[in-house]
Amino acid sequence: MSAGLPIAGVLTRAEAAEMRRAIEAEPWIDGNATSGAQSALAKHNRQLPEDSAVAREMGGRILDALGRSALFVAAALPLKVYPPLFNRYGQGDGFGTHVDNAIRIRRGSDFRIRSDLSATLFLSDPDEYDGGELIADEGAPIRLRAGDMILYPASTLHRVTPVTRGSRLASFFWIQSMVRDDAARRTLLELDGAIQALAATHGQSDPRIVSLTGVYHNLLRRWADC
Repeated sequence: MSAGLPIAGVLTRAEAAEMRRAIEAEPWIDGNATSGAQSALAKHNRQLPEDSAVAREMGGRILDALGRSALFVAAALPLKVYPPLFNRYGQGDGFGTHVDNAIRIRRGSDFRIRSDLSATLFLSDPDEYDGGELIADEGAPIRLRAGDMILYPASTLHRVTPVTRGSRLASFFWIQSMVRDDAARRTLLELDGAIQALAATHGQSDPRIVSLTGVYHNLLRRWADC
């Protein structure tokens, strides 16, 4: 998953459009409000203040949507999710190559997480802007439909190319996983996918499915830190 796992339909098209209308009407601030010292040198965008009532409400809707996404839960094995933030890249804005901070602390609170995974939930469709591609580990440029999300290890070197037309709106946040090791999470996701595929053909009660499910949970028990 080093180059990212796309998760389609975290929000419906209607939900994404409603969220976009709500945040576009809000005042925006310099995106470096949440940057570390190194990121601040490379980051050029705008974002909603963390204490914005609209940002908190829309963030809550995203958290609810994540809980309904079976693929997100299986891939991230989330322990804690940083309250979603919102950014906007206008013409000329971009974010140079950087790595996300290992620990994220919510200002004015004792909430903190270890950032195992980073996520970008797109709120603008690709035809609404040029540039603005997310590139992780120099992989293929990522531009997803509004409502779709990309999930990738927070340790990944990544960047957002400059926007040359239009405006790119998105939500971004970090996840502390129950399983901090990326390779272990990938193994569990692949095993879970194989179990679900076999169960669809043979049924959940098939002894082989029961055995593989036991293997999955024993590995999770071995690797989980919660």
